[in-house]
Amino acid sequence: MVECGIKLEKSLWKRGYISVVGLDEAGRGPWAGPVSAGGVMITPKTKILDRVQDSKKMSEKIREEVYSELKDSLEYYSVALISAEQIDNFGINSSVKFAMEGVIRNIEEILNKSIEYLIIDGSNCLDVFDYPSKKINSGDLKHYSISAASILAKVDRDSIMKKFAKKYPEYGFERHKGYGTKFHREMIIKHGPCLIHRLSYKPIAKIIKESTYEQKRDWKYWGEVSAVLAKRA
Repeated sequence: MVECGIKLEKSLWKRGYISVVGLDEAGRGPWAGPVSAGGVMITPKTKILDRVQDSKKMSEKIREEVYSELKDSLEYYSVALISAEQIDNFGINSSVKFAMEGVIRNIEEILNKSIEYLIIDGSNCLDVFDYPSKKINSGDLKHYSISAASILAKVDRDSIMKKFAKKYPEYGFERHKGYGTKFHREMIIKHGPCLIHRLSYKPIAKIIKESTYEQKRDWKYWGEVSAVLAKRA
């Protein structure tokens, strides 16, 4: 049984919007790592997979299985990521917009023509370019292309965080993917923030502000982070 249908996509096709892209983001809330956006365009010939649903409602194992199935079934899709440094420079809302715009450019390059309509998860997203669009609260629960986009964005971002876990093993990024868990906070207090922490986020800024100079001097990554702070100022 398909969790998310294509009723909306079909209605837009009937109205003449043939290239309809569903967009969703992953990683708006974490304290570390990039934010990602996924985009999926389906057609009447696309194979619709039964297990596609909101990525947050899937176990990691199932999500990764469906991710592989999606990549085999889809012809038009993309994922774009915006770094923690860019998030600090431009803010999370603008960074999500930049990621979505990157996705659109990528899909249009594959299509070799302009996208005609966007369906976007969440009503609080900034406008993306100047396309006709519909912003839908909990769109990843209802609409296939948005749900598929959410899975691609989530799995690609998680994969990046697992790679960062090898570079910065103290923080356990493979466990929490940068979200603000108790363990993550304890590791930031112990080691200081690293280069992929979002220094503009209040919990990270609070830890930095409340730490004494002596603590900062002992932090393993403090020299690197100080250089990043100077660059971002």
